[in-house]
Amino acid sequence: MERLRAPGGCPWDREQTFDSIKPYTLEETYEVLEAIDNRDWEELPGELGDLLLQVLFYSEMAKEQGSFSIDDVLDRLSRKLVDRHPHVFGDAKADTSTEVKRNWEALKVEERKKRLGDTAGEGAGVGKTAPSILAGISSSMPALLEAHKLSSRAAQIGFDWPDMEGLFAKLGEETAELCQHLQEFPAPGPRPEGGGVAGSGRQTIPEDLRIRLEEEVGDLFFVLVNIARYLALDPESALRQTNRKFRRRFQWMEQRLHEGGTGPDRASMDELESLWQKAKQQEKP
Repeated sequence: MERLRAPGGCPWDREQTFDSIKPYTLEETYEVLEAIDNRDWEELPGELGDLLLQVLFYSEMAKEQGSFSIDDVLDRLSRKLVDRHPHVFGDAKADTSTEVKRNWEALKVEERKKRLGDTAGEGAGVGKTAPSILAGISSSMPALLEAHKLSSRAAQIGFDWPDMEGLFAKLGEETAELCQHLQEFPAPGPRPEGGGVAGSGRQTIPEDLRIRLEEEVGDLFFVLVNIARYLALDPESALRQTNRKFRRRFQWMEQRLHEGGTGPDRASMDELESLWQKAKQQEKP
């Protein structure tokens, strides 16, 4: 990386900035996840290398501007691993993964207090406020992950549903609110967008109604994320699996139709539904 970024190095690498390579970091992360999901162990080392390159890239640019180096990155990681595993490197006790996770979360809370609370403590007088418990949760991460982290952090102080029944009741409440707003939807009511040019089949609705519908759909997503959290499931991973399942079944349908000399755009809804059910059946063990 030093050679690539140095005078006489690669013109493209020399032009990059922290902001310009952010999209590549996200792309490489998803490619790592895809390789893991596919159990593609031959591809995974290469994808991990591509992800590691992002860390090296950021670190080299930071060193050039005098902020930090790759040594600082590794030193901080090493300290964090030691500090958050006192049951391995210290005298704390943790015999189960549940105890480890509980200790880990408690240590993170203390770290946040130390990082943010010092300033608040020094100026705890007039005009000063304590740092938010939600501080440090990035709004740039995928929305499902952000929702999971926000609700998890709030749950640490007891702001949570008491049980799954409460979550399902909230899901029903949010669904009812969405249905209530849909009564204002212009006739003939919501319909899927048609084919042709993107957006050409979109129905026109009042802007204030669109905003309210978006809010209610967002509320539904938030409750579903909390259901996943309650079940110790990763909502992002769950949705990715469903996406892959849909892709797999739809492409199976397409293949069957192409073998018959037609395509999904020329098949009837009854034929598509029949093929969809067959696609589901052929996946069962």
